[in-house]
Amino acid sequence: MRKTVSLSANRDFRRLYARGRNTAGSCLAVYCARNRLGLIRLGLTVSTKLGGAVQRNRIRRRIKEAYRLQEGLFVPGYDIVVVARFRAKAAPFSALQGELLLLSRRLGIARQ
Repeated sequence: MRKTVSLSANRDFRRLYARGRNTAGSCLAVYCARNRLGLIRLGLTVSTKLGGAVQRNRIRRRIKEAYRLQEGLFVPGYDIVVVARFRAKAAPFSALQGELLLLSRRLGIARQ
């Protein structure tokens, strides 16, 4: 991930949940808000309801890779949080990748 920094502070996640724009699909939910840093900060959330640590980390790695492959399409200057939903557990990689791009375009944070 070239232009992307990890979003890890709890206050940043809470700010996005409370004041950010959001949209959801069958596998993912995406929250976003502008930042003044000129770069993209990405945060991933996978609930313990989706399984044990191994399963959660596998979902997290797949979402991160889906983002990495499409990183050049994202507009810099946004904080983005991607929340995995239950269907992400069994979804094929192409479905995760397509849904991430679709939801990002819906929010206006990815180029057409």
